[in-house]
Amino acid sequence: MTTDTQPGLGPDLIAALLQRLSPFYAPTPLLDLPSLAASLDVAQVLAKNEGHRALGSFKSLGGTYAGLWALARTTGMDIDELLDPERAQTPLPALITASAGNHGLAVAAAAKFAGGRARIYLHTGVPAARVRRVESQGAEIVWVDGTYDDAVDRASAAARAGEGILVADTSSDPDDPAVADVVAGYGVIAAEIRRQVDEIGHLRPSHLFVQAGVGGLAAALTTGLKDWLMPPAMIVVVEPEAAACVAAALSQARSVRISGDLKTSADMLACGEAAASALDVLRQGNARVITVSEAALADAKSRLREANGPDTTPSGAAGLAGLATAVAAYGLSQELALDESSRALIIVTEAELEKDAGRWHRTRDH
Repeated sequence: MTTDTQPGLGPDLIAALLQRLSPFYAPTPLLDLPSLAASLDVAQVLAKNEGHRALGSFKSLGGTYAGLWALARTTGMDIDELLDPERAQTPLPALITASAGNHGLAVAAAAKFAGGRARIYLHTGVPAARVRRVESQGAEIVWVDGTYDDAVDRASAAARAGEGILVADTSSDPDDPAVADVVAGYGVIAAEIRRQVDEIGHLRPSHLFVQAGVGGLAAALTTGLKDWLMPPAMIVVVEPEAAACVAAALSQARSVRISGDLKTSADMLACGEAAASALDVLRQGNARVITVSEAALADAKSRLREANGPDTTPSGAAGLAGLATAVAAYGLSQELALDESSRALIIVTEAELEKDAGRWHRTRDH
């Protein structure tokens, strides 16, 4: 294997690898939103706009990187060989994953880059616009009745039956290599934030409000930013009230699958069980968890646009929903040491679906 594509890469080498695939893996903007900070009575709000990332969300970092490495591990090729259009076109095993849309899109892109196949398990509540995006990468869709977690179970069973390689972003196994690769890909975001804050000359943030589905992004940013943030260096995980699986797991000190239909406007966060490896990192980082209402999610989406921030979905605005919820509740703001001197960092995790449609197809074809 080539030395610049070995598992365990740091974020700069992962970023370089992905930028070879598409220029849309380039660093995304870090926005200063002073009017939003003033309305929330905090010193600063910085927003990392992941809607400018390849495929329109941060998920493209983790799923694509992990998908390529899954193929490399299985075939014995290095990634340069996988991506070489002149290599002998021996059929590759299919990549398999469950998704609510974005992770499956990223895994399907990995298969396409390598000239392979992907089979994506989607639950029947996934919106048509997200389905079309996955299909645009040439993936086969397998429909699953129920929730995202039911799709996770089906994808895992298919991989165990020998139908392909599982590239999951969640697992009950804290040592799952694909999940570790996914989270490593997300670590690119933390490295970019650190560099951008220093280059622009901002003071470092004191609070990170980061949304969680299965918790991979929150874990990656905890690892990459916890020791860098200004005191009190508060990591706050934000979840919809209807799908608060990280809160349930941390309160019970074990991974649990919550019940219910998980329905929320933040459909990318509608997960019933957090990844075991993410929970370990969040516990070690002393992360706090708050849940937000559907009204808060809707308000955050509008509020971000009004503050000259990016257009996004309720999922993408969930970090802001958490910040606004904390500011509005005196007891919660006290618990989080949040006051007028606080500098908050939020992650806008995806672009608004219809506005970003043109960017989704701009990947290199073989």
